[in-house]
Amino acid sequence: MSSTTSSGQSLREISRDAVRARINEIALDLFAERGFDQVTVEQIAAAAGMSARTFHRYFPAKEDVVIGDPAHGGEFVRAVFAGRPADEPVWDSLRLSFEALVTRAPRDDERGKRGMRVLVSAASLRARSLEKHLLWARMLTPLVAERLPGDDAALHAEIIVQSALACLDVALTTWANADDGTTASELLQRSFATLRPQV
Repeated sequence: MSSTTSSGQSLREISRDAVRARINEIALDLFAERGFDQVTVEQIAAAAGMSARTFHRYFPAKEDVVIGDPAHGGEFVRAVFAGRPADEPVWDSLRLSFEALVTRAPRDDERGKRGMRVLVSAASLRARSLEKHLLWARMLTPLVAERLPGDDAALHAEIIVQSALACLDVALTTWANADDGTTASELLQRSFATLRPQV
């Protein structure tokens, strides 16, 4: 029987998460220094003291080091949204759900910013980010539609969710390039406020 912590994670899971975090740290440093397209899986693996085969046990592809598990974040946002009051404006519920994602754990802001800058630096990463957001939209749109009136609820929900995802993207990209101390949460609020009168 494997040992578990108070959070319910097994020691094996904690060890796996620690290795993934270490690979992520090494990879981001290499991507920032040389450019995403110029760094190979073999180079990341060598810098982490492992084989490329071992690397692939933790990340199926190089892009996954930056993107992570696309479903995980979407499931978190969906759960937060589902727990918001039913009479709360949908736009506010979406903003607060994304804000919970952005602020859910202590983060190294400089590393987070570096990760965002790497994310927008390569076409393959931008494509994977779009795939992630399309997945999140599929998770969120039915919940949003349930809270909207009218025959066009599904269409309106899709538009609102895609707009919210655009606000999230703009906020995080702006934050990644800001040096004035503005937080990701503050930029998220400002981004959502821009469209608030319309939706």
